[in-house]
Amino acid sequence: MSRTVADHVPAPTSRREPVPLVLPTGSDSLTVRPLARDDAAAVASLMATCERHDVGEVLIEEADIVGDWQRPAFDLATQSVGVLDGERLVAYAEVYKARWADGAVDPAYRGRGIGTALSRWTRAIGARDGGTVVGQPVPGDSAGERLFAALGYRNLWTSWVLEMSAGASIVPQPTPEGYAVREPRDQADLEAAWTVNEDAFLEWSERERSSFEEWAATVVNRPGYEPWQLRLMVDPAGEVVGMAFVIVSSGCAYVDKLAVRRDQRGRGLARALLVDAFEVGRAHGGDRSELSTDSRTGALGLYEKVGMQVTSVWRHWAADVATVEA
Repeated sequence: MSRTVADHVPAPTSRREPVPLVLPTGSDSLTVRPLARDDAAAVASLMATCERHDVGEVLIEEADIVGDWQRPAFDLATQSVGVLDGERLVAYAEVYKARWADGAVDPAYRGRGIGTALSRWTRAIGARDGGTVVGQPVPGDSAGERLFAALGYRNLWTSWVLEMSAGASIVPQPTPEGYAVREPRDQADLEAAWTVNEDAFLEWSERERSSFEEWAATVVNRPGYEPWQLRLMVDPAGEVVGMAFVIVSSGCAYVDKLAVRRDQRGRGLARALLVDAFEVGRAHGGDRSELSTDSRTGALGLYEKVGMQVTSVWRHWAADVATVEA
């Protein structure tokens, strides 16, 4: 699921001092090391175990991890850490752009202080790389949420995962005259989709603008990408004014991105893109559809109106890197 109040996010530094992860007393059987590209499958497996335990379904897949790790601004060697019991990965954490953390502890290893140690490490990475706030989403009413609350983190926003069940009727949404949805045809189309996506999300997300290369790492350069996954809404002049990105995995079509240019809203374009994403997802094996949204966007009602239902609730918890006691 892939995975705010974000203060200034610094440019990546070329040299970073390593930050050790100090595990609690009694962890002598565990080892610690930075993650490597070959660990993507192990991280996906660990996260799947945690999601199955915490929310009852698996939302992650290995391609999500690979896409995130190949973003130019992320340095796996200095911004990630893994905890192993023998050869088995039992916990991990990473921090992107001194702000965005992800981490997980195998349910069988919780209650040992590993999560607290990872929290301390992520905030140290954020401080080292010039950030002021570090946080991550965790399932509502989960062990992770209780840990963050106990450590003095604050809840910044709520996210929801919604589902359109298999076999549910998809109500058509016609596009206005002259508008159409199509696949990208060239580099200009890709850059236009990135621009629409970034412009829309920067209206409410307090972060620096992502470069095209950062965006492309998790879209067109994501493992398994095919052009049909990126849906472009074009106006009568052929200009890209909206976009959606859909991922099909394990029988589920996940709408990972959806955006419409500000001056084109109010015409039903977002709903038309969403319906198109559901339909193309079904055509490629995604019998059911999912997406996520959060309280900053105001879009929950749109998705409920097309028949989607909330299946899990997540909350983003964050802490000032230098002030929270671990």
